[in-house]
Amino acid sequence: MKQMCVVGVGYVGLVTAACFADLGNRVIALDINEERIEGLKRGEMPIYEPGLEELVSRNVRAGRLSFTTSYPEALDKTEFAFIAVGTPSGVDGEADLRHVAAVARTIALNMRTPLIIVNKSTVPVGTGDWVAEIVQSHQTKAIPFSVVSCPEFLREGAAISDFMNPHRTVLGSLDPEAAEKVAQLHLPLRAPIVITDLRTAEMIKYASNAFLATKISFINEIANICEELGADIKEVSVGMGYDKRIGPFFLDAGLGYGGSCFPKDVKALAYMAADKGRHPQLLTAVMDINNDRRPMVIDRLKEMVGDLKGCTIGLLGLSFKPNTDDMRDAPSIDIANSLQELGAKVRAFDPVAMKVAAPLLPEVEMAPDPYSMAQDCDALIVITDWNEFKHLDLERIRDQMKEPVVFDGRNIYEPEQMRSIGFNYRGFGRGYNGHMVNAKFEQDVIVAPA
Repeated sequence: MKQMCVVGVGYVGLVTAACFADLGNRVIALDINEERIEGLKRGEMPIYEPGLEELVSRNVRAGRLSFTTSYPEALDKTEFAFIAVGTPSGVDGEADLRHVAAVARTIALNMRTPLIIVNKSTVPVGTGDWVAEIVQSHQTKAIPFSVVSCPEFLREGAAISDFMNPHRTVLGSLDPEAAEKVAQLHLPLRAPIVITDLRTAEMIKYASNAFLATKISFINEIANICEELGADIKEVSVGMGYDKRIGPFFLDAGLGYGGSCFPKDVKALAYMAADKGRHPQLLTAVMDINNDRRPMVIDRLKEMVGDLKGCTIGLLGLSFKPNTDDMRDAPSIDIANSLQELGAKVRAFDPVAMKVAAPLLPEVEMAPDPYSMAQDCDALIVITDWNEFKHLDLERIRDQMKEPVVFDGRNIYEPEQMRSIGFNYRGFGRGYNGHMVNAKFEQDVIVAPA
């Protein structure tokens, strides 16, 4: 049994702590937010993540997982200290490292035995070296330590499964022995382990997220073209995905990416490139395409409804993706604000995120269920592709509405089915969208000689 502490009990930190404890390690999860820690001691989760509450409870009962706000307690006899704090976007898109710096300083002041500091936070290339400098300069006495980069690749809504069944583990360090010790912690996961230097490991994380964001923006660009030419982006995606060089993942056209990772990581990578005199034109295009998706919803809705002033618009979903209550950079915020600026009343339902969303959208009425949300609405917008939305009684939804208008921002419904029920339905790039495209093709006819 190894002993470790994890600093930060957000999505990454709490999942990391609970999963390492479930692998048989002794883990102390530390956070300076006393309310969060006291809540965790009572069994209250600060975030929604499927399976997390049961995982935490099981390991607390087994004595493998505990919580504290005390660095001396967390670092006592600890071999590994994981940094898992937030790195939000700064004013110009750069990563804000104030929390990472604060943790590094406090670790330096409180460590009493040799330590391997493992950075799980997504940080700019070169941060590992910087953390080492901070620790060394703030130690009260010289105690051996090493810094290892171990970027996380967890998807909200599937974080536990992603931790326990990773595609790979990436480790970077200038100390091969330290990297090997961290690798030993991950051996029970039985996944490939890539060991490299600090900066390369940090870049792998940014490059991976930027590539996935690029796939999303690419398929959204293709959806725009499909919409003009009468092709169905859902079928295009399926046809593309069978090609093993492309794969089926991240090819769902819709409202674009959001959440805590892709937006800030693409911005941060573009900032790093520009800061070194490079022109990150592809990354800039990826962000521009993504930014266009949300206002595009309003434009499409105007085409379907007309003047939105005085209309009641329902939002199916609020969180940036299903199986999470995370509202960071959620499309629902921009869309709701735009609708209200145009004079519309907005009502919403989300299975999990309404408590988190309410303070962010104080003028949005939160409904207790999808059917109450649809009552007397002039239109509905599908914001989040929760599975339960795919199985609603759509005829009941139609009957509740003032006008049966649906803009499907996630393409979860089939156009023909929706129209057969009586909806005025539109999605992103869904074939003819109910009308034949006005296209005229001229072709030279070559007649073979008799």
